[in-house]
Amino acid sequence: MLKVWTLVDLPKDKWAIGTKWVYRNKKDERGIVIKNKARLVVQGHTQEKGINYDEVFAPVTRIEAIRLFLAYASFKGFVVYQMDVKSAFLYGRIEEEVYVCQPPGFKDPNFLDKVYKVEMALYGLHQAPRAWYETFSTYLLDNGFHMGPIDKTLFIKRHKDDILLEQVYVDDIIFGSMKKELSTEFEKLMHDKFQMSSMGELYFFLGLQVKQKSDGIFISQDKYVAEVLKKLDFVNVKTASTPMKSNKPLIKDEEAKDVDVHLYKLIIGSLMYLTASRPDMQGLWCLKDSLFDLEAYSDSDYAGASHDRKFTTEGCQFLGNRLISWQCKKQTIVANSTTRAEYVVAANCCGQVLWIQNQMLDYGFNLMNTKIYIDNESTICIVKNPVFHSKTKHIKIRHHFIRYSYEKKLIQVIKIHIDKNVADLLTIAFDVSRFQFLNASIGLLNL
Repeated sequence: MLKVWTLVDLPKDKWAIGTKWVYRNKKDERGIVIKNKARLVVQGHTQEKGINYDEVFAPVTRIEAIRLFLAYASFKGFVVYQMDVKSAFLYGRIEEEVYVCQPPGFKDPNFLDKVYKVEMALYGLHQAPRAWYETFSTYLLDNGFHMGPIDKTLFIKRHKDDILLEQVYVDDIIFGSMKKELSTEFEKLMHDKFQMSSMGELYFFLGLQVKQKSDGIFISQDKYVAEVLKKLDFVNVKTASTPMKSNKPLIKDEEAKDVDVHLYKLIIGSLMYLTASRPDMQGLWCLKDSLFDLEAYSDSDYAGASHDRKFTTEGCQFLGNRLISWQCKKQTIVANSTTRAEYVVAANCCGQVLWIQNQMLDYGFNLMNTKIYIDNESTICIVKNPVFHSKTKHIKIRHHFIRYSYEKKLIQVIKIHIDKNVADLLTIAFDVSRFQFLNASIGLLNL
């Protein structure tokens, strides 16, 4: 039994933080309500730093790290399982002196003036995520796991020629191993310490639908897409073969009426959430039978934004045929040449490649000398040679680390024909045939 708090008299020099009940419907991957939850939370916004909380940082898994975990699972051919820690924060012990009011509806009638002194991390406290993470990580480290040097949410336990991997996102845990008994042992280990919900094979995680098959892993969000379309009343609208017309660039309409700001933000936020499983609105397929070499593609448009002439950076990174991460971002600067735009994009792509290289060291893979494919010959020359002239002197120093990476053989830069550069998918609008070809090239499948 957890000793979460103690009923005490409030000291004269202290104050009690308010509490409230939060109600939530928990849904499955089909959007069906499976549980009604009520949680007591502390009104942490009234806390003061240095008085009733101090350090609050706790590592959180990046979505690319989740895709990398699933790509590794598809490569090794093991099943990924999922567990959830019930009331996870209540296992974290806090060091600060914190007092909270008695919960609404549950006040002790004999001690109405008393408050609770908090011993464990209640939901809503600033320090709660950090306290839970320290409890969880310490328990795993004490039981033979070691933490990833790069990714502090990845825990690894080696057993002879096998490996058990565990990734945590706050209180959601995914894990797997080539040997089923290692996964079973880990599940028992977690039940010995915490109150857990074992969910079996991974099928729904952080809004992603995951289908594990014998020939690979399929990631999609089609149920979320259907929910968004219904919410925005777009279920019966006319469909399109491509996301954008190739002969109709987007321009600012000065005469149009202002749109509903809240509706616009809802649409943009929904679309951004969908990019967790795809660069466009389809499903991502991680094949089992493909290599595990790291490769990247870099591309850029030039003055693609018609109203301010800024360019867009695009890049995508693969482990074999498995798309791990991608970038598509409008830059804040105006490039005065195609070469400069391509060079900046290549540097950004290189940064993501180095991150993946470091991540894969946690898995035991050394993927140095990674190939980055670029379709601009001048950009490749600048990377390989420390040229300095009127066309390159304005490039900011921070972009030149790609040269260092090339000199240290962390990357290679290789010329590729523009028709074969799959990062082109993220650059401009295409006709149907080109669009479908690029989709297939990066592992996207129609739902």
